[in-house]
Amino acid sequence: MSFSEAISTCFTKYADFTGRAKRSEYWWFVLFMFIGSLLFHIAVRSGLLSGLFSLATIIPYWAVGARRLHDTDRSGWWQLLVLVPIIGWLFLLIWKVQDSDAGTNRFDSIA
Repeated sequence: MSFSEAISTCFTKYADFTGRAKRSEYWWFVLFMFIGSLLFHIAVRSGLLSGLFSLATIIPYWAVGARRLHDTDRSGWWQLLVLVPIIGWLFLLIWKVQDSDAGTNRFDSIA
């Protein structure tokens, strides 16, 4: 999946916490959020626009994060581990860089 496809998919599935997201979709969106926040911060030299950008993209970020965890056969609720200092985000990082779960899993959409 390309950068533009990932961004388009994440905004199309703005608040869709079902299904799966491949590694490329998740990490391209993370890069988009980082670059967008950085550009807004540099352009205005204040955190206001950067904060507004982050606020506008937080729901799609949570949604693609949940779908990414579904792709590794874990519940999206595991994202709450970010609230546990150091160890929580470390586990999330490891899970989000893992390869996809082969075949179908319990989070596949039933068509």
